[in-house]
Amino acid sequence: MSIQDTVSNWEQLLEIAQKNTSARRVRRPGQSPSTAPIPSSLHKLPPDTEPPVLLYRDTNSWCPFCERVWFALEEKEIPFATEFIDLTNKPKWYTDLVTTTVVPAAKIEGKLVYESKDILLALEERFGPTLLPEDPEENAVARQWLEDAETNGVHIVYKFLREAPEDPHELASLKAAFEAKLDELEQFLGKYPGPYFLSTFSVVDISYSPHLDRLAANLPVYRGYQLKGNPRYPRINAWFEALKQRPAYHRVKSDDTTNNLVVLRRWGMTPIGNPLPPDPAVSQEIQFRAEAAERLTDNREVALGDILKNSGVQALAVNGDTTAVKEAVDFHLRLLADYLMNANGAALPWGRVGDKDNADPIVSAVGAITLAYVRNRICAPRDMSAGAATAFRAAADKVLASLY
Repeated sequence: MSIQDTVSNWEQLLEIAQKNTSARRVRRPGQSPSTAPIPSSLHKLPPDTEPPVLLYRDTNSWCPFCERVWFALEEKEIPFATEFIDLTNKPKWYTDLVTTTVVPAAKIEGKLVYESKDILLALEERFGPTLLPEDPEENAVARQWLEDAETNGVHIVYKFLREAPEDPHELASLKAAFEAKLDELEQFLGKYPGPYFLSTFSVVDISYSPHLDRLAANLPVYRGYQLKGNPRYPRINAWFEALKQRPAYHRVKSDDTTNNLVVLRRWGMTPIGNPLPPDPAVSQEIQFRAEAAERLTDNREVALGDILKNSGVQALAVNGDTTAVKEAVDFHLRLLADYLMNANGAALPWGRVGDKDNADPIVSAVGAITLAYVRNRICAPRDMSAGAATAFRAAADKVLASLY
């Protein structure tokens, strides 16, 4: 029996995946991104009713300031629509509409607001439940820290990450300023009972989460510095654990691999250390494996077109005929989806799928390129949630190791 005969077809895979995950996305044919998450509270609207909020955000879902607003909308369960803005080619209507020309911006019940801090405060004024403390003194503290998250705090911590002076004394100075800022956050997290910046979860936590998430992923790789698990910052680590209990956080966060690839692509930084290992339990959870399989299966035509256009497999076509290459790409995508849904985390057994030593070398090369390309191409949460992306990448690595 050949390997092709043992793998489920696309229709079977989609049916199985959708039974095991409630995650769904709306298709956007011919647009970027090709799919978009459905807001968790959109179902609360009466039929034929426009959402009260229209969010303008980046197409790649990389912008931490957009993530803040998205996080607040999901946390407050506000129905909203999204308009994606290509930051490399901003449409004129957007630059005419928003004087800063940057994202995020939002129309809140028809009123335009921009800058993430101002959007968060506008959402507080119009929609409950409140994410600002009722106590006047604590409310004032929250507003001050919200302001700080927009200004000097972010600048100091990213300066240590992005700048690499040759002078060791200058680098040590940057590190000292960075650690002083983290020490300040650590001390502030001890001011109120509980794991959050204030006595309850608030817009302050929302404002800091995208930046600290990115730093926790980037620092080990690009500075050899650990934030997560660092005994110097027990409260920051307890704060990370508390965030993990919030469903809205998981809907909007990126995974570590995406965060590190963004730094590599945007800033051209050179890795000097190893990334944090992904949680192995995440890659085995059926809801994440199913979401990854559902996303790949439902959006396979876009994935296939992207691979054929951008991965380099076209060079393996014989006499310019890409038919066999296309079939091999499609098969390996289907094999990956099948593994996600049916393998239960085990290595692919070659006794079941055939003899790899007799495999067609061109098909094998196409398969290896395809699996490696999609593993690195997936972007969370643009394409799927962070948990699903972790499961997706782990599965791609397993299939690659088993086949090639």
